[in-house]
Amino acid sequence: MPATQHRTGRDRAASRPSRRSRRSRPFTLRREVLTAYAAPALTAGAAGTATGQQDLALAACTSIAGTSAVVAFLVGAWLRHGGRPRRWTVTTPRGVLTLVLLITTVGAAALLGWFAAQWLPAHTPIPTAPWLERLRIDLPVSAALATTIVTLRWRSTTTTPTT
Repeated sequence: MPATQHRTGRDRAASRPSRRSRRSRPFTLRREVLTAYAAPALTAGAAGTATGQQDLALAACTSIAGTSAVVAFLVGAWLRHGGRPRRWTVTTPRGVLTLVLLITTVGAAALLGWFAAQWLPAHTPIPTAPWLERLRIDLPVSAALATTIVTLRWRSTTTTPTT
């Protein structure tokens, strides 16, 4: 019988990859954008269907999921910065970075929602409609969720540079 090497429990644990490295996949913008579209589309669509709210089911695949995907793409591309992240985005505490980006994207989405709901009907031939009023809520909420998730996912895959 050939000699086998006896490995203790400690040796086996040291040879395996850590839990964190097994769970943390690299940040892939395409996957993040697809997830940012699919997750709210499925959840809000299911909620709209279950409660009989046709407008919510339709908004789930358009304004809610669309906003999430666009914001995820913009924030993810900005964070990646061509594969070389900005130094301050890596060194700033995760919560602070998330809060700064959250305030920025939610503010921009709220302005866009107001513009669509108020300014467009007043200055263009587009009539006031319930779906336009929905944008005042859908856009900022979708932007907040997408920004938070993408920022935290991106930060979990980056390493702090040494000085």
